Amino acid sequence: MSRLRIYAESTPDRPLAEHTDHAAIARELNGRGVRFERWDAAEPVVPGDPPEKVLAAYKADIERLMAEKGYKAVDVISLNPDHPQKAELRQKFLNEHRHSEDEVRFFVAGEGLFSLHLEDKVYEVLCTRGDLIGVPDNTRHWFDMGPNPNFVAIRIFTNPAGWVADFTGSDIAQRFPRLAN
Repeated sequence: MSRLRIYAESTPDRPLAEHTDHAAIARELNGRGVRFERWDAAEPVVPGDPPEKVLAAYKADIERLMAEKGYKAVDVISLNPDHPQKAELRQKFLNEHRHSEDEVRFFVAGEGLFSLHLEDKVYEVLCTRGDLIGVPDNTRHWFDMGPNPNFVAIRIFTNPAGWVADFTGSDIAQRFPRLAN
């Protein structure tokens, strides 16, 4: 189930608010400039399906979003608990960073935890199957796939080179909850 917890940056042990209703999560995030949508597959897909099938199942939504925002590239990433580099991959995203372009992820299966540092608050978004999150460019954030990652996600980019991060050097991400899967 999708979830949004909002924290004051100074109190990572006590959320100020929590939402599990998708419409409430979308309202809260959209009001902060963060895209949060629900997509349904045009045809069933399961983890292990080839990327072409995954992309075809969401083709209409992908094309709509790419046309609307000018995105240029799309791919599929899939990680499972047996991945030999899961610890290194998890660590890569755990520190606060930002990008010069939007970070757009759609969860085909599984889950991931995005934490957005907006002004003096942290918006912790647990994304699950069917969730699309669009983190605006230059937004401070971090991502946790958990110690046993198990997800399939569609990534949509402006820069065909893909994921390029600018780490802030802040230790804020170390003070907030992690995904324990």
